[in-house]
Amino acid sequence: MITLGVEEEYLLVDPVTAVPTPLEEEVCRTAGLGPLAEAGEVQDELLQAQIEVATPVCWNLDEVGGHLLRLRHALASAAEANGCRIAATGAAPVRGSLPVPVTRTPRYLRMEDEARQLVDEQLICGMHVHVGIPDAETGVAVLNRIRVWLPTLLAMSANSPLWDGRDTGFASWRTIVFGRWPVSGLPPHFQGLADYERRLEGLVSSGVIADRGQVYWQARLSDRYPTVEVRCLDVQLRADDAVMLAGVVRALVATAIAEEKAGMPPATPADPELVQAANWHAARYGLNGTLVDPQGRPRSSGDVLASLMRHITPALEGAGDLREVSALAHRLLREGTPADRQRRAVADGGMPGLIALLTGAAPSD
Repeated sequence: MITLGVEEEYLLVDPVTAVPTPLEEEVCRTAGLGPLAEAGEVQDELLQAQIEVATPVCWNLDEVGGHLLRLRHALASAAEANGCRIAATGAAPVRGSLPVPVTRTPRYLRMEDEARQLVDEQLICGMHVHVGIPDAETGVAVLNRIRVWLPTLLAMSANSPLWDGRDTGFASWRTIVFGRWPVSGLPPHFQGLADYERRLEGLVSSGVIADRGQVYWQARLSDRYPTVEVRCLDVQLRADDAVMLAGVVRALVATAIAEEKAGMPPATPADPELVQAANWHAARYGLNGTLVDPQGRPRSSGDVLASLMRHITPALEGAGDLREVSALAHRLLREGTPADRQRRAVADGGMPGLIALLTGAAPSD
């Protein structure tokens, strides 16, 4: 079994207007002192209206789901106790008239000084999946093998269609906002670990970014843990959708490790401009229409998702995850992405309906 862990980011919002509310310190303190969360599991983020949770290292999806539900409940209770709510959305659907203050750490204050407008508009929330790897060299090989599937993962997770009170026309506006940082988007193809390290060191030495933590590729090696970290996902409305995506990511990594150990030649690297175009297309449409498959061909999103599931089925079976992940993937195709659910909530109930959905007060549709 391969270990995994999940990090989720949420917005803190006013329960009536959904305007982001800078109460991160108070909510962190309340949640960390409660019976459901330890202080280290609840963390600050760049802006004071954002908050992050991190599960412990997990061995199976039941553990992941249990921890996410526990931490979501702890934060929801802490937020309500401080007069706000947590919103599980990839982007703030509305913003206030004034920027949200930056969390006052030296690193975040430096980022504000260097890129004020980008920081002001960083009201976006993602989900990161860490999957254990045997060594860094294998991790780089994994990055090379999974990068062509990142647009599909992005499309499955899309949960940020609204911004400034309007529909952006994108399923994942978070992807577009986050893509404005100097080192972001899809990782390049690497010749090996030495090439990976050389390129990261070159980026830091250039002075354009302050440290390796600002390498915001959608998949990278973690500098803190012996893991591959997949970062292309919007945070999910429902914890079980987050569990599904965690299972898919682990199976993708496990498949890549197995192929590497078996000496299977990797696919010819796709042209970088094609993979980048596929990523933009996934952010634009989610699962509504076509996706660009790993061979660069336009196909229906259902067909590409089916190809992904076939690719990872042996790994899902080996982990005992096939039944759960398959059922949730079928539900995703039937009901649409969280972005689709947000749009339906607005169409049916306006802003009150959307707020109820994002803060967990709405019934499941």
